[in-house]
Amino acid sequence: MAVMNQSPVVSRKSRSGWLPYILLMIPPLCWAGNVVLARGVIHIIPPIGFAFRRWTLAFLILTSVTWPHVRKDWPIIIKHWKVLVALSLVGVTCFNTLLYMAVHTTTAINCALIQTTMPAFIILITLVAFRESVRFLQMAGAILCVMGASLVVLRGDLTTALDMSFAQGDLLMLLAVICYGIYTVLLRKRPEIHPMSFLTVTFCAGAIMLGPLYLWEICFREPVVFTLDVALSIVYVAVFPSIVAYFCWNRGTEMIGPNRAGLFINLVPVFASIMAMVWLNESLKLFHIIGMCLIVAGMSMFNRSSGKRL
Repeated sequence: MAVMNQSPVVSRKSRSGWLPYILLMIPPLCWAGNVVLARGVIHIIPPIGFAFRRWTLAFLILTSVTWPHVRKDWPIIIKHWKVLVALSLVGVTCFNTLLYMAVHTTTAINCALIQTTMPAFIILITLVAFRESVRFLQMAGAILCVMGASLVVLRGDLTTALDMSFAQGDLLMLLAVICYGIYTVLLRKRPEIHPMSFLTVTFCAGAIMLGPLYLWEICFREPVVFTLDVALSIVYVAVFPSIVAYFCWNRGTEMIGPNRAGLFINLVPVFASIMAMVWLNESLKLFHIIGMCLIVAGMSMFNRSSGKRL
């Protein structure tokens, strides 16, 4: 009887213990899918149009359930519109549009690996912009991450730097990561509004700012033929990387803390590499593996809480 009474409790505790880790595996899977899908549809969906449709649809989906929060927070939103516009510009408009442009001239694996250096760029931007003290291990980890990303950009060949023959997509992806680093640092200026209000407003503002670029794109490129593949691609990026990943990441981070949660970003290149090799026939090179190891090692050092401050 005692064993039978205790087993459901143990089972529930076990499931609860695994829940945050399951939740935190979903966002990297969604983000990896976003990169690989973007690479896979380069011939049927232009990058700016892809980003514009993604955020417009995500905004419409969110508004159907978040409008009460937005209406309640509207006075604060209007008061702090400049900060919200700035956050929308770098975090929504620029980051994802640059990512979608990058995959036209580089591989999905490269984009995913470069994306994992984001935390390192965040701390470097914080150090430069706000002169905040940084732990020695965090700085060492950031340097390792940048070295790993540099190896990927150089494709393991130092003569690439000497010849200045970088892949345009790699440089665009680096610029995208810097934009998101600025976005993350600027989050400290975010007004005190409901998270769902913040998400809805930034999606809306980001889509609006993409509007003129989208109109320019459709004037100079062939119109998109709306096939089932195109429709499903837009629905995927609007729902999973934009909304589902956000909910799972926030909940998982709340359960185990940001330091441990941050390590899960390293799963993006793992998932993206597998997807890219299966669906895009991309190959994993030695410089990818070495770069990934440097980034993982750097992120592990970066997230350690002990160390000497600089």
